[in-house]
Amino acid sequence: MEVYELTKEHTDEHIHKTADLLMGQMESIGGPDAYENMVTVIGMSMEECSHAYTFVAQDGDRILGAAFLNVQKSLMKGGNFIWLNDLYVNVDHRNQGIAKKLLLYVIHWAEQHDMKGIELETGVNNQATKALYNSLGFYDVVSKRYGFQF
Repeated sequence: MEVYELTKEHTDEHIHKTADLLMGQMESIGGPDAYENMVTVIGMSMEECSHAYTFVAQDGDRILGAAFLNVQKSLMKGGNFIWLNDLYVNVDHRNQGIAKKLLLYVIHWAEQHDMKGIELETGVNNQATKALYNSLGFYDVVSKRYGFQF
């Protein structure tokens, strides 16, 4: 299995395979345009000036997992940090260390790019995912997330 960043050198096929995978997560929470939105945003993350990045775990010709993140600035952290929007592994390939490999790749990438930290959100009852994050040094942050949509 190989983990790598999607870049402008990758094809539309990579974008669509990644979007196909992520539909497993978005089917229950995405709207009617979820697939088209994912294809658009994954493509945007591959542009040189983007502050979004997509990483995939691939075995043969199958994308088994993906991580999508944004680099943001923080006054409190004194620099750039990562907001990990999505970390998803195909349901048929879970509990094989794929999410851990993706997350370790993201952590290493963050260190190489002088990030000040990584933040994310997961469901309060998602014990397996919380255990993974805690095993790699992530810690609980208590907050209430708010949103606004146009």
